[in-house]
Amino acid sequence: MKKIQNKLIELFNRYKHVWILSYFIIYLTWFGYLERTVTTHYHLIHLPIDDYIPFCEYFVIPYIMWFGYVAFGIAFTALHDKKEFYRLCAFLYTGMTVFLVISTLYPNGHNLRPYYFTHHNMFTALCEWLYSTDTPTNLFPSIHVYNSLGIHFAVMHSSYFKDKKHVQHASLVLCVLIILSTMFIKQHSVFDVSTAFMLAFVMYNVVYIKNWMHLPQKSGSFQDTANSKVRV
Repeated sequence: MKKIQNKLIELFNRYKHVWILSYFIIYLTWFGYLERTVTTHYHLIHLPIDDYIPFCEYFVIPYIMWFGYVAFGIAFTALHDKKEFYRLCAFLYTGMTVFLVISTLYPNGHNLRPYYFTHHNMFTALCEWLYSTDTPTNLFPSIHVYNSLGIHFAVMHSSYFKDKKHVQHASLVLCVLIILSTMFIKQHSVFDVSTAFMLAFVMYNVVYIKNWMHLPQKSGSFQDTANSKVRV
């Protein structure tokens, strides 16, 4: 019994950082509220280029694969690369919160979805199911696009995948397909995709280029230096 208890304590200490995943409780609750309340009165999102992008039902597959892609990235970094896990969560959570705030203050939606399908197959059936479970509202920045970029950044920066080029290439291909899928199955406007890229660019610079995780350490070292000068 003592051995099991010690093992549980060891596991808790090793993975106690996963508590920050509780953010998803806040996100899903907030997002669920928006999905229920933003239904008819909203600002229409549309760009002329949207009309030139054809509907292609086959892209529903990478669109759905997004859920596994994001889950894999979060779970893997949580279990194997704690430093990258923190950076990934900082990237994802900031963007997702910005999305929620925008959707709350500026309710938005689109009318890009086809009114009917000219043919039917298993892919159009999946699209019909997706349309029935996800309203065409609360669109920008596209979380499908933003989070896909976040997962790919994590894969590229993780020390675990540093020498695994095949994993990096596979991540890039899936990331690109997911981004394209948001437009080809008419889930998002080009505007949603563009704003997701802009936000991702800002957050990439904050999280990876500026390396925000080292900022407190730099501040601390400066303070230590100042204290040492005072003592002298």
